[in-house]
Amino acid sequence: MRATGVVVEYNPFHNGHYYHLQESKKVTQADCMIAVMSGNFLQRGEPALLSKWKRTKMALLGGADLVIELPYAFATSHAPRFAFGSIFLLQSAGAESFCFGSESGDVSVFNDTHDMVSSQNRKYQTHVSEFMSQGLSYPAAAAKAYELLDLPVGLDLSKPNNILGFEYIRAGRELGSIIKPLTIKRKNADYHDVVLGKGDIASATAIREAVFSHDIGKAENYMPSFTIEILKDEQSIKGKLMNWEQFYPLLRYQLLSSSPAEINSFYEVEEGLEYRMIEAMKASDSFQSFMTRLKTKRYTWTRLQRACLHVLNKIHKEDMHRILDSPPAYLRVLGMTETGREYLSHVKKSIDLPLVTTFSKHDFEGLKMEAKTSLVYAQGASFNRLEAEKEEYNTPPVMVK
Repeated sequence: MRATGVVVEYNPFHNGHYYHLQESKKVTQADCMIAVMSGNFLQRGEPALLSKWKRTKMALLGGADLVIELPYAFATSHAPRFAFGSIFLLQSAGAESFCFGSESGDVSVFNDTHDMVSSQNRKYQTHVSEFMSQGLSYPAAAAKAYELLDLPVGLDLSKPNNILGFEYIRAGRELGSIIKPLTIKRKNADYHDVVLGKGDIASATAIREAVFSHDIGKAENYMPSFTIEILKDEQSIKGKLMNWEQFYPLLRYQLLSSSPAEINSFYEVEEGLEYRMIEAMKASDSFQSFMTRLKTKRYTWTRLQRACLHVLNKIHKEDMHRILDSPPAYLRVLGMTETGREYLSHVKKSIDLPLVTTFSKHDFEGLKMEAKTSLVYAQGASFNRLEAEKEEYNTPPVMVK
């Protein structure tokens, strides 16, 4: 069976995601679509709108056949480690190719740009580090670093999906992977759009804005019917859809009850940020006001949110580094269709990594971190919290026919 991979968050699953999955399958003629999906916390430093299990169901209903979890350490890391963990898992699962969405839509431009940057990689990485130390985001730093190399015009590395695609290509090369990269051009909506536009495709950001403004009706045209049903179902089970405001009291407690030295021990808290966090917290009654006070030119909003996430979950630097210094150690199956089950049966003997379908039967450090962070995630539920706390251990892989 021929398998193609995608890397996703589905926060939530919308028509643009459906288009990407269907086009990926069409272009590659894949028998099985494998989705590597972030768990309950995401790369932008946010809690997922819906639990990993509900988002897995969306993925399977939308065209994926097998959903594999990207461990917390990789899912909440900066673009290079996020991409490395994702491509490693797709390669380990036997995918022959992977297909990502991009503003470019031309994979040859990604390959050419990677080749040009690799020829001056040390200089490029030095420039990226310098610009990031000045407070630029990773995409902005990468774009400016590329300009300084004075190479022929290539990929626009200021675009978020382009930079992530570039990192996927880099990860594949770093792994010596034979997995073939492909890309589908994004339609209509820009990644950062906060307003619902014309047509039936909008950014996940704009859809989330509508959902949290109690305006889900306006967003319905941009999502499949099953997404709307699952959103409403999750809202009824847990009281609210998850966002940072629900976790703000917990973050506030962590910051106000911890010493500066302890806060500094958490991943991505650097250069005295702990003192600024404490002072901003004392004057803020919401996560939004806290972040507004915390924001400086030195750090992007996303970078600060990720630091807050690690404080919230009490993720120490040494623990994170220990996991990130090696590729993921296991393949955790979150869900599958009948096709996915058939594919796993077909390739099981050739997969080098342990397959995790029952949480309690394994003792990987990454899974322990998953259990810890999922327990924190469950605290965002308004009711049925005890049931939410058991999900990590009690939920079998989601099956969709």
